[in-house]
Amino acid sequence: MISSISDEKLAKYFDVTGRALKKVKIIKEPKVDLKAGAHDFLDMAKRYFEDAKHFKEKGDIVTAFAALNYAHGWLDAGARLGLFDVDHDSELFTVD
Repeated sequence: MISSISDEKLAKYFDVTGRALKKVKIIKEPKVDLKAGAHDFLDMAKRYFEDAKHFKEKGDIVTAFAALNYAHGWLDAGARLGLFDVDHDSELFTVD
């Protein structure tokens, strides 16, 4: 069972996220179908949640935890953007 984060795995996540932060650019004129975006965000959250269950069953607790955080990140981002009605729930989401 993998239940601790190795220095190598942590370094990998820092590297990937650091490179992603450097690459992101805010576009001048977003062309977004909000309804399609909402469905996409929810689909991604559900997929990562299912991935988390899969990794937990395999005994890979670290990757399961990471997938849960990705799932919640999609939900939280959707709530922040106003794609989801979360009834002002600032306990589960970073809203309000």
